[in-house]
Formats: sequence, C-alpha cells, structure tokens
Amino acid sequence: MTKTYGAPSSRCSRSGSPVALRSGADVKEAKLDLRGKRVLVLGGSGVLGSLIARELIDRGAVVTIAARDNDKLNRVAGYLGGATTTVQFDLTVANDNSKVVEEAVSLMGGLDGIVNAAGVVAFGPLAELDDDALERVFLTDLIGPLQVIRAALPHLEGGFVVNLTGVVAESPVAYLVTYSAAKAGLSAASTALTRELRRTETHILDVRPPHTETGLAGRAIAGDAPRMPEGLDPETVAAIVVQGLADGRREIPASKFQTAD
Repeated sequence: MTKTYGAPSSRCSRSGSPVALRSGADVKEAKLDLRGKRVLVLGGSGVLGSLIARELIDRGAVVTIAARDNDKLNRVAGYLGGATTTVQFDLTVANDNSKVVEEAVSLMGGLDGIVNAAGVVAFGPLAELDDDALERVFLTDLIGPLQVIRAALPHLEGGFVVNLTGVVAESPVAYLVTYSAAKAGLSAASTALTRELRRTETHILDVRPPHTETGLAGRAIAGDAPRMPEGLDPETVAAIVVQGLADGRREIPASKFQTAD
C-alpha cells in the first residue's frame, strides 16, 4: 500500500446540471456538515469516485482515495490537489479490505465516512459466465464493500457510509444477472445497516442512479455491452450524491433523478 500527496492544481470547470434531484417525501435526518470530515472513497480513481471526492473536498472534507491502479490514483490525487492521499488496494482480496481502512485512518488521523464507488460489470447470459467472472463481480460489488464497512465500523460512530448501488438494485436487468444481484444485495445491506446501526448514529445512504456515463460498460470483465441510450452526466450525479449526503437523506432512488427542462 502506498501513500501519495497530490500537488495543488486548478480544478476543471463544472458542466451544466441537466439532472436535478426531485423533492419528495424522503426520510431525512439532520443535515450533515462535511467540513473536516475524513472520508475514504473506494474506487476513487474512477470517473464517478473521483468526482465525488472533488465534491467532498469542495465542501471541506479531507479525502483518501483508494483503488487498484497506483498510477491512476496518483494522477487523480494531483487533479484533486491539496492533502489528498491514496491507498492502493484490491477489493477482491479480503486482507486488503481491512488494511485499506487501517491505512486511511493512519493517513487522515481517523475516519468519519466511506463512499463505495468501486464496481465491475459482466454482460451476457448467466449460462455463459465462468466462475472467475461471477466471483469477481460479487467480490467487487458486494462482498468487498461489506468487508470494508465491517472493518471501518469501530471508527464510524456518528459517521456515514455511502453505497452507490444503481438502478439495477431496483430493476434487475437480463444479461446483467450477477451485477444486478450484487448491487441489489448491497442496497439491501444498506437498509439493514440503517436499522442495525441506529444506536451508533452511523448514517447510511443508498444511491441508485440510472445509467451514468462513467465508461464502466466499456470495461466489462465479461461479454460485450449492448447499445445503450446516453447516460447521465457523472459530474451532476456526483453533485447530487454529495448534496443528498449533506441533506441527511437515507436513499436517493432512481426515480429521484430527472432531466431538467
């Protein structure tokens, strides 16, 4: 595992906001002030993870980003600037999932929150998926995140966990059996943890955006992605995620994302 401090850099200008969060009868708790919060972002070198990290930093949080590719981590840390730190780890390796928490705590002097933004996808009929692809999807999209959360719980009293599960958690998709099942499992775990952790006031946010232009489908570990309509703007999705966290939301379902007129 490595530690890297990114040099300050100018931030890219944000795009417009074609996606907005609808008002609704969502269950909310007290608003969360993110200033000074120490946050570990899993999948922090990816498109959505890095944008969420930027939104957190813009609100005054201290961030450690974690992923498999150390070179990408260093590049993203340089883009994020400031005191952004990195940890190289692999969600499919159980030992790494406890060490990433230990390293983040050491780097930031504690831990207040986790964002699960890592993920892999496999396309095709279940009958054609080999064991390696099946296991990797579940390890990356469900088991690994739960192992990280478990390791982090002693540090998260009064803190938070954000799980990016996606629309497939609500509406499973044919030829995405493993991805749909893993994300649905993480969404169910979010609901269960909300109830389980009430006494420790650990806030759990389950976010289920529709298809977003992150490039994940083009990096499938098995099969080929079908033609898809244009997805949501990842910058806007990241802003909605962090705003929902700050607003004390417990969930942001797919129905809460809409294209602005």
